Amino acid sequence: MQHLILTLVFVFSSIALSFAQENNNNSEGATITASVVNVLNDKGAIKFAFYTKENFRMKPLFAKSAHIKNGKSTVTFSNVPEGEYAIISYHDENNNGRMDFFENGMPKESYGTSNNPMNFGPPTFESSKFKVADKNLSLEIKF
Repeated sequence: MQHLILTLVFVFSSIALSFAQENNNNSEGATITASVVNVLNDKGAIKFAFYTKENFRMKPLFAKSAHIKNGKSTVTFSNVPEGEYAIISYHDENNNGRMDFFENGMPKESYGTSNNPMNFGPPTFESSKFKVADKNLSLEIKF
């Protein structure tokens, strides 16, 4: 349980620290649209972090934040080169810039990953990965 708590704290802290980062890559690539479609309320924002296998659950390649309207939040990642990626998102309901946890280490705020795996424990790249080729993609993430 202690390991799960520390892993989740590290993952969501890394996401929060990366939101000031901007993608200055001007090369051509695919556009990935990611939406969280079942947010419980419209308070706060949804944070999205975009990873490769090498940096999964560390500092994301791209990080974005989006408002919530009618339980849905959407971001677009542009100029994404071909490869395998994963997205982790969470509901920063109180807009404090980090994932909040109960005293027992369980998350207070909802989170999910691409492919919507039902993992017990921290997210894994293998269960969350998707492939980017020469087409644009739209992904729905459910909490």
